[in-house]
Amino acid sequence: MIVWIIAGIAAIIVLYVMLTYNRLVVLRNRIDNAWSQIDVQLKLRRDLIPNLINTVKGYAKHEKTIFKEVTKARTDALRAKGVKDTAKAENAITSALKTLFAVAENYPQLKASKNFMMLQEELSGVENKIAYARQFYNDTVLRYDNLTEKFPSKMIADAFNFTPKPYFEMEAGERKPVKVEF
Repeated sequence: MIVWIIAGIAAIIVLYVMLTYNRLVVLRNRIDNAWSQIDVQLKLRRDLIPNLINTVKGYAKHEKTIFKEVTKARTDALRAKGVKDTAKAENAITSALKTLFAVAENYPQLKASKNFMMLQEELSGVENKIAYARQFYNDTVLRYDNLTEKFPSKMIADAFNFTPKPYFEMEAGERKPVKVEF
């Protein structure tokens, strides 16, 4: 009888370890997939930037500093490795693009340009997709990190080297309220 009880307890423990390990693997793979989705959207945004710069250059030739700033931010983003570096570089792109669109406000002909309006609309769509992908990534990281830090699953995570993952966070400057003018 005692042997059956011990065998039952051992089976429950083995089953719990297997289920927890499998949950950790699934969440880790979801994080990798979510990061890939973010990466795809970021590439789309980076690919739009040269077209956007060329369109604005046609109307605002003397705004060279902003063009250099946007180009540098894009180059830094292309070189970024890992979540933290990529987040920092992409936040710089977002800031540079805000400045570029602010400059565009001074050129009514540019704002009326079909090409500019199309690029701006496409960029807006990509930005929305990036926001969604970031949210999905961060939600998945939260579930994964909770599982790696809560007892008793922490013991299994530690035993199999499941470490916490970083969030895709925005910089402090992006947390300021957006000023909208009509």
